[in-house]
Amino acid sequence: MSDLIAKAQIDRRLAEVIRPVIEDLGFELVRVRYQGGKQPTVQIMADRPDGGIEVDECATISTAVSATLDVEDPIEDHYTLEVSSPGIDRPLTRLKDFDQWEGYVAKIETTELIDGRRRFKGVLAGIEGSEVLIEIEEGTIGLQFDWLSDAKLVLTDDLIRDVLKGRKDSGHLDDKEVDAVENVLDDDAADGHEKE
Repeated sequence: MSDLIAKAQIDRRLAEVIRPVIEDLGFELVRVRYQGGKQPTVQIMADRPDGGIEVDECATISTAVSATLDVEDPIEDHYTLEVSSPGIDRPLTRLKDFDQWEGYVAKIETTELIDGRRRFKGVLAGIEGSEVLIEIEEGTIGLQFDWLSDAKLVLTDDLIRDVLKGRKDSGHLDDKEVDAVENVLDDDAADGHEKE
């Protein structure tokens, strides 16, 4: 079974080199992308297995990965290394992500047409074997994970609220910070400005 962590051949080569480094530090590789051009960039998204990563942890990963890439030298040109968290509206790159984020809205794209379409938006309904289940207007459908070309969570008030609550519960945010964001979300909902 493939994953969406690394799509292009250079991305897969980079993933082979950097995944062990990131895992040795206690994190998971969420996605890696090489972008060429005038300013070539290697973009890495990493996270803790239980979610949440801090800026200083991204810096630690960057230092370790940079040293490994200098030795392995998979890219001949000079490039910029960027390490970040997946963010709240994170990409879904592994089958387990679709199970972990069950109940949240996601956008999914497939490589081939499925019943005349490639794009699906709906509520994730978990996984069944190697199928991703998603509730769309027509009902719950299953998409083989290998058919997917892209997937990400949609930023909604519920997602923001739950992610912040998780960060508060893990000690990464205090009550005051969470309350401030929740007040903004509640005010927006009262004004009819639901995020989509």
